[in-house]
Parts: sequence; C-alpha cells; structure tokens
Amino acid sequence: MNRLSLGLILVALSVTAAAAQTPDLNALIPAGGGSAAGRIIQLVALLTVLSVAPGLLVMVTSFTRFVVALSFLRSGLGLQSTPANLILISLSLFMTFYVMAPTFERAWETGVKPLMDNSISEQEAFGKIVEPFRDFMMAQVRDKDLKLFEELAKDSFKTKDQSQGEIRVLIPAFMISELRRGFEIGFLIALPFLVIDMIVSTLTMSMGMMMLPPSVIALPLKILFFILIDGWSLLIGSLVRSFA
Repeated sequence: MNRLSLGLILVALSVTAAAAQTPDLNALIPAGGGSAAGRIIQLVALLTVLSVAPGLLVMVTSFTRFVVALSFLRSGLGLQSTPANLILISLSLFMTFYVMAPTFERAWETGVKPLMDNSISEQEAFGKIVEPFRDFMMAQVRDKDLKLFEELAKDSFKTKDQSQGEIRVLIPAFMISELRRGFEIGFLIALPFLVIDMIVSTLTMSMGMMMLPPSVIALPLKILFFILIDGWSLLIGSLVRSFA
C-alpha cells in the first residue's frame, strides 16, 4: 500500500513538472504582436498570398500585354515552338520588371520596408503597398471597362472617385483592358505576316504548284522580313512605350 501511494505521488509530481516545462505559446510572441491565434491567421494569409503570387503578377502588372503580344508574334510567323514558351515567358517577366520598377520601388519604400522595421502596422502597410499598384492600374485601365465592372458590382463596390478605384473592381477591369490592348497589338503584328501568306499563296496558285504548301515558301520570307526590319527591337520598344 505504501508503495502504491509512493508511486501515485511520483506520477503526480512528474505530471506537474511536465506541465511546468510546457512552453506558453503566447510567451513566444513579441509583446504587442497580437494573440497566438492572430499570428497563426497572419501566417496562413501570408502563405496564401505567396501561393497565388504568380496570379497576382499577371493581374496587377503589365505581364498580360507582353505575353499576349509575343504569342501573336509566334503565331504570325507560323512557328509552333520557336521561341519556346520558356523564352517568351522569361522575356515577358523581365520586361514586366523593367516597366514596373518604379511601382515596385515605391511599394518597397512606403510599405514593405517600414513594416519590416516595425514602424507601421500590417494594416497600414497593406494600404501603402497596394497604393502604387492602384495608381498604375488607374493610369492604364479604360473608363469603359471600369464602368462595366462598377455596374456589375454591388453598390458598396462602386467607385465614387475615379482617381481612387476600388481594388475589387479595378483588377478585373484592368485585366480586360490589358487583354484588349494585347489583342490590338497582336492584330498589328499578325497583319503583315498575313499579307505575305496571301501573296505567296496567290503566286503558287498562279504558277500551278498545287501540291506545294504555301507555308514552305512563306515561312522563310516572313522570318527574313522580321529580321530585316529589326523586328525584336521594334516590337519590344513599342510595347514598353505603350505604358508611357
């Protein structure tokens, strides 16, 4: 009986010691940093933002216009896999960073850096980070597209001041505007190549070469034409200047 009592006492002491050694999660959080649940929610939100970062890059930057125009170029030349998708996407990314550099720098200086220095709160940092991208999108979006999404949205989403667009309305309107401009540029890119295809097709038909595909002759002519006019420099320069 004494041994049983002694064993129960030892078990109780060990449980008490283990409980005393269990770290308090709130003690691991810096003072003034919110509760443990709040920090966990912030961490989950951060991981979610990082997981959709490629989508955010497409939605709020100039990437859409670049990649659509370059895709039209490849289709107009009649090349299926040259340049490769990796080349086109990489070129579009670097051009996006070039055009968006002032916006990225402003977001870093006004929002990200002060947040890392703990000089502003997360809520203030979010507004300061979003503001440069809002200004960029407002400068590029068409009024017609912005009004369309304002009409489709609820009253609480409508923009009272055109200079301060609601982000949930501004992003889809900006994407539609970028797709339209990308297709407009793509049409201008594909038009001269289409003319070359029609001329070559007419010549081969008039010469009675029915069995010869026109693309066999048109492809090298289109590539030569693109090289002679210094097409890459002309296209890239025009795309970058379209954001001026």
